[in-house]
Amino acid sequence: MGSREHKRAALNKKLQQLRAATNSSALNKASIIVDASKYIKELKQKVERLNQDTGTSQSSSAPQNPLPAVTVETLERGFLINVFSEKNSPGLLVSVLEAFDELGLDVLDARVSCSDIFQLEAVGGENAEHADSLDAQVVKEAVVEAINNWSENSEKE
Repeated sequence: MGSREHKRAALNKKLQQLRAATNSSALNKASIIVDASKYIKELKQKVERLNQDTGTSQSSSAPQNPLPAVTVETLERGFLINVFSEKNSPGLLVSVLEAFDELGLDVLDARVSCSDIFQLEAVGGENAEHADSLDAQVVKEAVVEAINNWSENSEKE
């Protein structure tokens, strides 16, 4: 019985947090969830309007760089590689990972988002046969070259 009461109390606490976050005045669970759903739809509409406004102002002010931005930082044993593009880029992840492989970098940790944008944050560690032969600039150049090759190939399709 204690476990059920604990779960019920936790659920009620979460519902109250949801109620507060969405400025809902509802008292029952279903109404709180309906209000939260409406709030999420309103937020999505606001985001779409902001994206449209931003897209309009960006396109009128300066041309966008179609290629992703790349940064590489040296870590104690490897590199932190970030790749970011404001648009979804099908196939780009494969190209970047192939560049890692060609460099002899093992992916030790990675986070990737490929939905509306492309964002990769990866920690690449040098394997024994390539130890001390790479620096951040070499890694960045290889990733940029892989992106350029990917871009040329994706334009042909």
